[in-house]
Order: sequence, then C-alpha cells, then structure tokens
Amino acid sequence: MSGSETAQAPGLLPWDSTQDVRARRAAVAVLPVGSFEQHGAFLPLVTDTVIACTIAGEAAAAHPVNLLPPVTISCSHEHAAWPGTVSISAATLHLVVRDIADSLRRSGVRALILVNGHGGNYVLRNVVQESVGSEMPMALFPGPADWDTARTRAGVQTPSHSDMHAGEVETSILLHAHPELVRPGYETSDFLADDRKHLLTLGMSAYTESGVIGRPSMASAEKGKQLLASLADSFGEYVSLLTSRETR
Repeated sequence: MSGSETAQAPGLLPWDSTQDVRARRAAVAVLPVGSFEQHGAFLPLVTDTVIACTIAGEAAAAHPVNLLPPVTISCSHEHAAWPGTVSISAATLHLVVRDIADSLRRSGVRALILVNGHGGNYVLRNVVQESVGSEMPMALFPGPADWDTARTRAGVQTPSHSDMHAGEVETSILLHAHPELVRPGYETSDFLADDRKHLLTLGMSAYTESGVIGRPSMASAEKGKQLLASLADSFGEYVSLLTSRETR
C-alpha cells in the first residue's frame, strides 16, 4: 500500500452501515491502539496510531474481521518532556479497552484483537491476560516473535533493542504506507542509547535530546512493505486461535 492508496479493508468505519456489519458476520474485531507522542523532528506525533492502523488495515484486508477506529491517546508518560505529547493513565486505557470489549460482546462479536503501536502500553498485556477464560477472549498483536519474523523478512539491520523509537522500523513503515508524513532529516538523525536501565523512572529525555533512539537512516519503503506483509501473514494465527476457540 502506497501513500496514495487506501487499503480496502473491511471495518467498522464511518461509511459502514449496520447492514454492512451484519452482512460480514465477523466474530473477531480488531482495535488499533496508538499514541500521541513525539517521534523526533521528522515523524508526526500520531506516528504510533498511524502504524497501528496501517498494520490493522493490512491484516483486516487479508482476514475476516471487523476493523474498529483507533484509540489515539494512550500511555506516553516517558515522552512528557517534549511538547505535543499527550497521555492518559494506564488505568484509564485499561477501562477504555474493557468497555469497548464489553460493548462488542453485547453486539455479538466474540473476540477482540488489540493491535498495539506503542511499546509503552504495558497495561494492554494485563487486559489480555485478564480475558483468559472470559466470554470475550482477547489477543495482543504483534507479539515479539511476529516482529522478529517481520524484521528478518524485511532485512532490518538495527537490532530490536537499539531500534526503540523513530528508528529503522517505524520510519520504514511510514515511508511505504504514508511517505507524505515523513519529513526530511531522518537520513541524518541516527542516535543509539542501548543502556536505558532507568528509562521508566527518568523518561526518554534522560537518554536522547532529539527524541530518537534508533537508526532511521537505514529505513526504506521496501523494508516497510515487507514488514507489513509479514505481519499480515502472522496475524492469521491469531484469528484462527480465537475463532477455533468459538467452535469448541
């Protein structure tokens, strides 16, 4: 998908009607969860939300699910030193996701996959954990193994620990899917900070002045294309897992 194209993914989107959703009869819904936080000088505040929506859209185009609009503000407290960053508490995000899941269950959806675009949304793991054995099982995507597979397929060169924020992976996905959102400067913005022992206590500003931790100069649109293709393939396992549970 290029910046001039729109994924023709099924979804609960503004132009859908109740009849459209009823006709699809999808048992699984997909909720992109992004953030609104700094991504250096060359990527927008909405980067994580765009990436979550892009991954979810590619996945929904390939699998029978209902695609929800995104949660656009989440837990970005470690980025608070940069203007424009907006956060909600982990408790609030937990409740928002649970409320959405309860609403979906009442409308006939039987499972929910959270597509997380922000590594700081740790609470989503607990939300999914708490859904085990419930009437509304959940899954969290992509998992570490999904990212590892995608990185290998795409030929990403920066190790995952080093490629933390506004680096090779995030910049590659936007270069492919939304190049109009990438400003000049990523080619010269590499910055590594592998020793981040106290990140949660001190925040990002203790480790980077630019807000970047990674090597965006290594990014390319082709890598972004391969990353998304791999993630769309991996997504099928999650759908199968949740739908097979329904048939037991």
